[in-house]
Amino acid sequence: MTRQGEALTQMDSELGNVPSSGKATSQALAHHLRTEIEAGRLPHRAPLPTSKQLAEQYDTSPATVSRAMDILAAEGLIIGKPRAGRLVNYPPPTERSLPSRPKVLLIGGYAGSGKTELGRILARQTHWPMLDKDTTTRAVVEQALELLGKSPHDRESELYRTSIRPVEYEALIAGMMENVECGTSTIVTAPFALELADKTWCDRTAANLARLGADLHVIWVRTDADSMRRYIRHRGAARDAAKLADWEKYIDGLDLKFEPATEHTIISNSADARPLQEQAEQLLATVTA
Repeated sequence: MTRQGEALTQMDSELGNVPSSGKATSQALAHHLRTEIEAGRLPHRAPLPTSKQLAEQYDTSPATVSRAMDILAAEGLIIGKPRAGRLVNYPPPTERSLPSRPKVLLIGGYAGSGKTELGRILARQTHWPMLDKDTTTRAVVEQALELLGKSPHDRESELYRTSIRPVEYEALIAGMMENVECGTSTIVTAPFALELADKTWCDRTAANLARLGADLHVIWVRTDADSMRRYIRHRGAARDAAKLADWEKYIDGLDLKFEPATEHTIISNSADARPLQEQAEQLLATVTA
């Protein structure tokens, strides 16, 4: 079974419907493709594979794929063109007027919560730069770990936690501050679990931004354990191997009801939550009001 198919099969179980009904699997496929479209990974006017190809890719039936396509078509996210098949219908948003003060959207969440997807959706809506920790620092972190005699994918050792992780976040925050110094609103995505649990860190970060005339908005992306595991499996990142190898131990170490120690917004990305796009639009309406 492919990784995508395994993820969707697991979503069937999470939604509580029997696979023979077809309902859960079509909803799961629609949910996955919707997020890929809204995050820009399936760009506007990109052709989608045929129903047969999607069925093979996701280990499901062409009929189930067709039902998922019906859901997305009803939402206006895909259209059918003669001789062209199904195309993504999600044009880039019109540019929003710039806020009077720079905004920093600091988005945290555990691995697999969907924080990067939310950041991408917000960046597409606003055209603000996005700084993602993994994208920004991964290559340097992996090289540093190898030079120190560790696996480049190590994210659990004492060495990583005490010597590498702090400077990762230092570099990320430095990039954020430089954007703000240039008067540019910025979206920053990283787990931030330790940082957002520390009120002193939150207050200091907000104060540093305020001195530059910028506003801090903290967002925590929350999801359930099963959805988190599904996202992690789907992305197939080597750095997640240790988490998946002993999933119960990993998940027992997380506070799934965590809330940051400062004013914040909770975004839900569980299987039964509203689409991230809708929640992103509501968030932006508040941030830019």
